[in-house]
Amino acid sequence: MDRSQKANLVTALNQTLADTDCLVVTHQSGLTVAEVTDLRRQMRAAGAGFRVTKNRLARRALEGTKFERLSPLFTGPTAIAFSRDPVVAAKVVVAFAEKNDKLTIVGGGLGDQQLDVEGVKALATMPSLEELRAKLLGLLQTPASRIVGVLQAPGAQIARLLGAHAEAGETA
Repeated sequence: MDRSQKANLVTALNQTLADTDCLVVTHQSGLTVAEVTDLRRQMRAAGAGFRVTKNRLARRALEGTKFERLSPLFTGPTAIAFSRDPVVAAKVVVAFAEKNDKLTIVGGGLGDQQLDVEGVKALATMPSLEELRAKLLGLLQTPASRIVGVLQAPGAQIARLLGAHAEAGETA
């Protein structure tokens, strides 16, 4: 890899990290190509990304981003998981690491905040942005449906009363 390729790689990674809200740093030693491909597929399906990095180039790409403080974590066989959703990358990586002990979580970052391993695991237990939106929408719709039910109840009661009187009149 020549200098221009390295510079392009650093620039691309820097732009990716600038658009990212959650970054998880992992060590992946001994993962097979099939396992990495499976992890990447899971990340893509969740709306996140996973990239094996060269430590020196990754440290350069971190410069000027909100994840700059994570630079000391880049030692050994490093890979990063990243997503715009604050929870998705952590969820997928933690779930994969629980099944496969060749992938270990080193730390991460959420916005300007640096996270340790326990912080990343705690982040993974939180609901995603889409789940929170669905819950909020459900909460907003519940009172409206109750109001509609209350408003329809008197009309339905009157209709049943008139129906009962009509039947009584027919039988008489």
